[in-house]
Amino acid sequence: MNLKPLNLKKMTSFVYSSVMFLSSLFGIRKIKTRPMVFSGESSSQRGSIYDITLKTIGGKTISLADYKGKKLLIVNTASKCGFTSQLEELQKFHEQYGNNVEVLGFPSDNFGGMEYKNNDHINNFCSRNYGVTFQLFSKSDVTGPQRNELFKWLGCMEENGWNDKCPNWNFCKYLVNEQGELVSYYSSTISPLDSEVISRV
Repeated sequence: MNLKPLNLKKMTSFVYSSVMFLSSLFGIRKIKTRPMVFSGESSSQRGSIYDITLKTIGGKTISLADYKGKKLLIVNTASKCGFTSQLEELQKFHEQYGNNVEVLGFPSDNFGGMEYKNNDHINNFCSRNYGVTFQLFSKSDVTGPQRNELFKWLGCMEENGWNDKCPNWNFCKYLVNEQGELVSYYSSTISPLDSEVISRV
């Protein structure tokens, strides 16, 4: 059965609200932060996030070096997930804190087949239903052997210095500081407008 966009938005909003309520009730929240002291190689010996280039949802190639000096909130997104209402929250975050933090969205079909097949459909859906103006990238894998270069870096301790946590569902979030260092991981159940996220902005 085909759902109209409005009905899909209402449905995902209801599911999202229910899940967020239950997660707050039962403490199903996961935050992982960078340790004060790194172990292993120095940052100069590890891979740099600024060496990575990626395709935007419109097909343009972007180097992450273009974002030097700004914080990054990196999120794996999906258009048909119970957490899809976070697109609206991510847009609000972008509007309120965009001078300091770039929101980068990465559509993916890795979890439950919850993303549309092509980039144009994804882009239109996000823009039409949630007013998304933050940067979206081309649909790609964010976990597994075919994951894109950024998510390899985010989930590899040898590359980022401390974190081995890969996305385990849609709308996981990674915060990178102005120096290109990964500082926090937030699970799907953490809203981008949560005080835990805002306090680091």
